[in-house]
Amino acid sequence: MKPTSPADRLAQARTDDSTRRRRRVLAALDDLTRDGQPISVSAVARLAGVHRSLIYRHGDLHAAVAAKAAQPPNNTNGPQVSRNSLLSDLANLTERNTRLAGHVGRLEQRLSEALGQDAWRATGLGAPTDTDTLQRKIDHLEQQVAELRDQLSEREEDLQASRATNRELMTQLNSTPHRPR
Repeated sequence: MKPTSPADRLAQARTDDSTRRRRRVLAALDDLTRDGQPISVSAVARLAGVHRSLIYRHGDLHAAVAAKAAQPPNNTNGPQVSRNSLLSDLANLTERNTRLAGHVGRLEQRLSEALGQDAWRATGLGAPTDTDTLQRKIDHLEQQVAELRDQLSEREEDLQASRATNRELMTQLNSTPHRPR
């Protein structure tokens, strides 16, 4: 029986469009299964040329996609990969990324410290790099200063003794009367 009113024709067109889109979704699901491709709502919708919301709105379509996605692929062209092995690989890679992130963090810390030390030395604010050599040089210079002070005090004593002797001689010369010759 043909629809007679415009509303009936519109309803029939809507039903036909919905049926066509459902068939395309089911055909896309079969194609992905046959080709051994990963099955997801997005992949099915993309291949069928429909929006993902169509699959989510129709419970039977969503259940069919979920059921096919849960099945292992029947691809006999290569080695079979199970979901558990993929999850194991994911866990291993996650752990490796964590270790590498820690290693990178430690390397960044060492680099930061090295650059900080270089900057500290370049500004002159930091301690010299070879403090042992500088300490030996300081000790040597202090010893030289002590020796020079000892020499200076000996010479001052000699100078004072010479001055005292000069004063005595001058006093003797000045105290004796001069005789003409």
